[in-house]
Amino acid sequence: MSGPGSRPLDATAVAAASAPNRSPSRIALARLRRDRVAMTCLAVFGFFVAVAVFAPLLARLAGQDPYTLHFELLDDYGFPFDGPTAEHWFGVEPRLGRDLFARWVYGARPSLLVAGIVTVLTTVIGVVVGLVAGFFGGWVDRVLSWVIDFVLSLPYLLVAIALPAVVISVVYGSAENTNPDQVSGVRFWSLIAVLTVFGWASLARLIRGQVLSLRERDFISAARVLGLPRRAILFRELLPNLVAPITVAASQALPGYIVVEAGLTFLGVGLTEPTPSWGGTIAAAQTYYRAEPLYLWLPVLGITVLVLALSLLGDAVRDAFDPKTRPR
Repeated sequence: MSGPGSRPLDATAVAAASAPNRSPSRIALARLRRDRVAMTCLAVFGFFVAVAVFAPLLARLAGQDPYTLHFELLDDYGFPFDGPTAEHWFGVEPRLGRDLFARWVYGARPSLLVAGIVTVLTTVIGVVVGLVAGFFGGWVDRVLSWVIDFVLSLPYLLVAIALPAVVISVVYGSAENTNPDQVSGVRFWSLIAVLTVFGWASLARLIRGQVLSLRERDFISAARVLGLPRRAILFRELLPNLVAPITVAASQALPGYIVVEAGLTFLGVGLTEPTPSWGGTIAAAQTYYRAEPLYLWLPVLGITVLVLALSLLGDAVRDAFDPKTRPR
């Protein structure tokens, strides 16, 4: 009840006062769910994930696969007689006659798989190294900081070019002793290894800086006074307070790795045949883009839409977790 001369209570203030306290992560997720652009981008990302997961089913629905050659559909110069048809929804590729729809849906797989695996691995390694370096300090911090700076100074492109050849020579003796499937497998795992080795350092530096500011807070001092073991302080006290920067970094790293995978494959140092890849298709379509524009623009459109959606989603995640952007 309000006494004489008192002001009526605001319904919004009452609701805010009676609502249970929510963590910053829950507040950020609630903001994210109200963001239409973020939800649209998340739906687009979900669509591409579904395409990659159900690529075999989609190809079977079209009655095609990404490997069968259809030379009967090509003229003497290697160009298709027809464009998209009822049998080949996106047409067939020049020179080999493989179905473009099947190649497109299967091409989403390596891009998302490589980017997803590398994002998870670099996030885990970067968070652990950053936590240890920032929390322990001293010679541990100096050694780990030197390793971080050393990794960031290395030219990853040269390693990406050299590593597959080294692995093939060590495992198989020489390239003459391998078949295309073996070379493709080596290239796939070498690409993941290179991107992981060179991708964790920037996140580790970010987490280290965050931990250096958090370790002097009162709740960390209280945990030390209570005698909590270091592992508990690291993973129960510090880590929950790093959810925001970790989430933002991971959401922005994923589209970057998709672009890097496509770019390296385009340059010929990433994935190779017979693995369907959007970057490989773009490289092969360069000489046919005038006569067969669909051959080039399908993978370009796929990469562009996927990376744009993930980039906008990453920006939305960053804004949702940033206290400075929250309405007062």
